Amino acid sequence: MSAPRRTRKRPDELRSHQWYGTDGLRSFSHRARTRQLGYLPEEHLGKPVIAILNTWSDINPCHVHLRDRAQAVKRGVWQAGGFPLEFPVSTLSETFQKPTPMLYRNLLAMETEELLRSYPVDGAVLLGGCDKSTPALLMGAASADLPAVFVPAGPMLPGHWRDQVLGSGTDMWKYWDDKRAGLIGDCEISELERGLARSPGHCMTMGTASTLTAAAEALGVTVPGASSIPAVDSGHDRMAAASGLRVVELVWQDLRLSELLTREAYEDAVATVLALGGSTNAVIHLIAMAGRSGVRLTLDDFDRIARTVPVLADLRPGGRYLMEDFHFAGGLPGFLSRLTDVLHLDRPTVAHPTLREQLDGALVHNPEVIRDRDRPLAEEGGVAVLRGNLCPDGAVIKHIAAEPRLLKHTGPAVVFDDYRTMQATINDPGLGITEDSVLVLRNAGPLGGPGMPEYGMLPIPDHLLKQGVRDMVRISDARMSGTSYGACVLHIAPESYVGGPLALVRDGDPITLDVAARVLRLEVDDAELERRRTRWTAPPPRYERGYGALYQEQMTQADTGCDFRFLARPGAVPEPYAG
Repeated sequence: MSAPRRTRKRPDELRSHQWYGTDGLRSFSHRARTRQLGYLPEEHLGKPVIAILNTWSDINPCHVHLRDRAQAVKRGVWQAGGFPLEFPVSTLSETFQKPTPMLYRNLLAMETEELLRSYPVDGAVLLGGCDKSTPALLMGAASADLPAVFVPAGPMLPGHWRDQVLGSGTDMWKYWDDKRAGLIGDCEISELERGLARSPGHCMTMGTASTLTAAAEALGVTVPGASSIPAVDSGHDRMAAASGLRVVELVWQDLRLSELLTREAYEDAVATVLALGGSTNAVIHLIAMAGRSGVRLTLDDFDRIARTVPVLADLRPGGRYLMEDFHFAGGLPGFLSRLTDVLHLDRPTVAHPTLREQLDGALVHNPEVIRDRDRPLAEEGGVAVLRGNLCPDGAVIKHIAAEPRLLKHTGPAVVFDDYRTMQATINDPGLGITEDSVLVLRNAGPLGGPGMPEYGMLPIPDHLLKQGVRDMVRISDARMSGTSYGACVLHIAPESYVGGPLALVRDGDPITLDVAARVLRLEVDDAELERRRTRWTAPPPRYERGYGALYQEQMTQADTGCDFRFLARPGAVPEPYAG
């Protein structure tokens, strides 16, 4: 891997020199405490100190192998002449953390930023991959603005059940609906439990984890090809070591994230996500990440770029294949080689002076997995941005994962005020739900959720599943899992909890969805909506103290990235005085 020609730092210009290299009492103390840790002077003095931020945890199956990968990163750092130090940071487990790890994305971002700022480190390697960890680590690192490389956790092995190849998440929803429809029983479900997730690693579909790690690679903050290497493949170990090698050189060059995370890089990440048919969650995260880089990215940018790129990755949930297939078909370098006409090829990456050089020689080995431009899965990007009186600040739909018959639909609303009520009553015959109904869930947004949980793929009532119905129009201010599918309109902004129009919908109100026209509309006249608004009262706060109270006070809406106001705003933060 080549690198830009830059003036190299001297050892006394390293950030860590402030802690270790002066003649004062504090430097004496820092050196003495480093001897206490068992390190020789020759191991660290005058060398780049590299922080390895590790989201490993016993309860995070996506990251359970990252303790070993941190050792590979250290190996690379040592080989390059650096000094690695591992820092445990918050683990955000999509599988277990409630009410949702989205509630804690900004907490990990804060932790990342402040660790990098407050310790004697010159650069960082960021280990993550499960949905919220990728944006959180990169948001914090962008705010700290040190040289950094991201190491994706990697997808798990494909799942298996009898003669079926399974995709985590996607097939969980499918077979659970089959159970509710009476098509399979407890024995089959027990077998599926053992076969759905067979190894460490994040979801091996193009869910949120794979989407965000692909976005990180498109941004240029991973070594080439890193995002699709299966978590248990030996190539993943080698990638981790290569990342450790690379970050040391970035420190000597003083190539910081602010030089990589430009508007052009974020536009390329958006194009990548849309052409992959990636998760709707990427919309929120990329807007927040861009904000930390001083780049204003909006829903309109997503909609504009969506009209310029086709969907080329035949990956579940919108397609047929899984991430291991994608990796051996050429991975992201091969995929991006199909999109060079829409990418900004002259921007730098952590590995090459330009993206153009990084993609030189990239090949696609299986055109069924990574399609040719003249044979796309869809002519336009996989996510559409909707506007209308129900979502004045926008909403999104992953239309390539919906049944085509529902992309233009008008039906009567069936409204649920919260997720628990919906769970308890969705099968109530008295609700009169038909396949033409529009299921509406409110109070599930950033503040109402709280944390905007993945509630947006509302379950279809049992009686309709038994009739063979597998998709309906569903509308909410929540998110949905990137591994899910269906005609689910998400991220309605402003959310109902703060008095957005979703709070005014009543049972029976006609709602129109028209994806081609980018419209979501409540067919109720303005005068009636204004009458309803005068009778609406704000709900009480969710939290009276603790982190939740801070979250409640500072959280922004979905269309602006759900960051904390005090973190998203511009402004200088002083370097700590180490003397």
